[in-house]
Amino acid sequence: MMTSPLTWAAPNNIVWVVLITVFAVGALVYRLLKVRSSVERLAATKHAAYLLPNYSFGKQVIKTVLMLTGLFFLALALLRPQWGKRETVVAQEGRDLFIALDISRSMLAQDCQPNRLAVAKEKIKKLLPMLTCERVGLIVFSGSTFIQCPLTSDYGAFYLYLDAVGVETISSGTTALDQAVKKGLQGFIDHEDKKTKLLVVFTDGEDFSSDLAGVKQEAAQKGMTIFTVGIGTTQGAPVPQFDAHGKQIGHQQDKKGKVVISRLNEGILKSLAQDCGGTFIAMTPDNTDMQTLLAYVQKFEKDKREDKKLSLFEERYNYCVAISFVCFILEWLL
Repeated sequence: MMTSPLTWAAPNNIVWVVLITVFAVGALVYRLLKVRSSVERLAATKHAAYLLPNYSFGKQVIKTVLMLTGLFFLALALLRPQWGKRETVVAQEGRDLFIALDISRSMLAQDCQPNRLAVAKEKIKKLLPMLTCERVGLIVFSGSTFIQCPLTSDYGAFYLYLDAVGVETISSGTTALDQAVKKGLQGFIDHEDKKTKLLVVFTDGEDFSSDLAGVKQEAAQKGMTIFTVGIGTTQGAPVPQFDAHGKQIGHQQDKKGKVVISRLNEGILKSLAQDCGGTFIAMTPDNTDMQTLLAYVQKFEKDKREDKKLSLFEERYNYCVAISFVCFILEWLL
């Protein structure tokens, strides 16, 4: 008896159900008519009673109906009918990972297309599907820093927060890596008992920190591992400037009126990562950099989380298979 509405776990297979049903009906009806035609020709002879002692058109119709019914229910099993719920407890475990994204003005430099910020966001979007059972959070930083998205396993929500990020999110145009690390430590403040605390910083390495050395030491003491992903090139590019309408009006200049060239600072990023138990990863044009990062992340131990209760529908396709099997047996016995 069904205790819940009938549902179909694989409704996309309806095409196969229709095709199998149509083919089976056509083939079996054709066979039935062909046999009947042959019997009618034989019945015209004086030896028909000896040649076809057990033939019955009614029996052939029944056999055809049984075969069609069996094939129909076998095809129906492909839709995976479900009804009746059962409660199950799923043991959860995973790692906590904060992603810190640099949104300073230098991230608008176009030494990677269309610009560094867009490339960094695209890299993050490629990384997330590779992660399994990880909670991720988003920190955005320049001169000021805040948690854009707290730790969550809802990647859809994370993408919404990530897409909303732009260089106008924070007004300050400079970069302070120490503030990003501090915010990462604050993000883990409610998870001090976690074995694994990871921070991945996507930045070009331009830095105006006031106490990066002290913050690195604090991060190491609290067991937070930092990975840095370098966005940009060592050759660098000028930093474009835009008006209120988003139209480029020139490039950033220094006090002497010379165009400022922003370059990837690998040295500071390598130092930050190495001092905090992580590694520096250089940006690549393909997906190799994110695969390398993933390999490092997967080496860390997973933390156990609160078990999750799930209500699952019971699979009932076996009933369809059983009905089809009975139909085939009866058809064979007739």
